[in-house]
Amino acid sequence: MKKSKLSIFMNGFIYENPAFVIFLGMCPVLGTTTSVENGVYMSLCVLFVLLLSNTVISALRKIIPDEIRLPVYIILIATLVSVVDMLFHAYLDYGIYQSLGSFISLIVVNCIILGRAEEFANKNTVVDSIFDALGYAAGFALALISVSFFREVLGTGKLSWAGNSVTIIPEDYAIKLFQRPAGAFIVLGCIVALYSVILRLVNENKEKKAALKAAQEKAVSTAEVK
Repeated sequence: MKKSKLSIFMNGFIYENPAFVIFLGMCPVLGTTTSVENGVYMSLCVLFVLLLSNTVISALRKIIPDEIRLPVYIILIATLVSVVDMLFHAYLDYGIYQSLGSFISLIVVNCIILGRAEEFANKNTVVDSIFDALGYAAGFALALISVSFFREVLGTGKLSWAGNSVTIIPEDYAIKLFQRPAGAFIVLGCIVALYSVILRLVNENKEKKAALKAAQEKAVSTAEVK
């Protein structure tokens, strides 16, 4: 059965969230999330590469021979990542560019991007592939920005953007651990646990509604037979 555009988007955004559910692309989630600003810019990198790679691969899926499709995907993704890297180097604040560092280049081997190219874009239309890319990019952005938010606030007591900062909690109460690698694992673990509970409750509610609807339809069909 063909999925609606909304269900394609929600699949990547919620039900198969790359970082919180299927645990793909974890290097930038753990390595670049010391500030919300870093999380936003890394999210934009992934969105740009994933959206364009899905679109191009879907458009050319009937032209690219199966024997060479993976090398073609990697070359395309590497080209898009190089473009992003050069644009960020040229126009982004140098301090932020340095903090993102090699993680931009590592997008080339990000399992999310190559996985969606092989699993979805290679088999579906351009429009569906665009919604798939938007869903997974939004889900990845949700992970990056939420982890960044808690790490920055708990680790520094502030939220900063473009050299300006807002104090959320007194600096004396900030816990420097959250700015270190161990803090990334702690924050991610807590968010994943909460996300899993919420997702389970949502799925249970959907199952109950589906069971209730089936019971009502059965009752109606039984009454019509009688």
